[in-house]
Amino acid sequence: MKAKKENTGKPAGKPAAKPAAAPAKKDIVLERLSKELRSLIPKLDAEGLIFLVKQAKVHIYNMQVDELNNAAAAAKAIANVATPAAGAVKASSAKSAAGQTKNKALRIKGSESGSSYYLYYANSHVMFSKNEIIELVKIASGSETELEICRRLFVWFGRERKDVFSVLPIQDMHSESLKELIEKLKKNFKVR
Repeated sequence: MKAKKENTGKPAGKPAAKPAAAPAKKDIVLERLSKELRSLIPKLDAEGLIFLVKQAKVHIYNMQVDELNNAAAAAKAIANVATPAAGAVKASSAKSAAGQTKNKALRIKGSESGSSYYLYYANSHVMFSKNEIIELVKIASGSETELEICRRLFVWFGRERKDVFSVLPIQDMHSESLKELIEKLKKNFKVR
């Protein structure tokens, strides 16, 4: 038989750690929003569900882009901590001055697998799927006027890929970057 322990009023061993309040609140809010969304689904028609699915995919993609951008910024900050040798500063400054113009140039580059494409501009980039590039090429290769093609592309970005506006300096459908992108799409891709 085991002997009973006396209750001396002192805790035995270490006290239990208190759970973090922030993650618990976040979980509660997430659960509440999930329940609300589930309750609304039966009330929606197919068009509403398609819209929500598209928005969810765009939001997930944007979160992934933000995560990658934050990781890249952190890596760049770490790389900038290391200071170059004094002799290397003069040589690298001449190269960087020449490279600044090149870095601002709009470029489109496909992945090795061909399943995605990257649009580069001013040390930033955005990734497109193969299907998205096909859509962009179809719009750019249209038989409409340049202004109408610019308008269609601008509307498509606003509807499907708002993250492009954070990479390319596109304020409206008259932006030079939009015209340059159309030229690059026409030059590098052909509609079959």
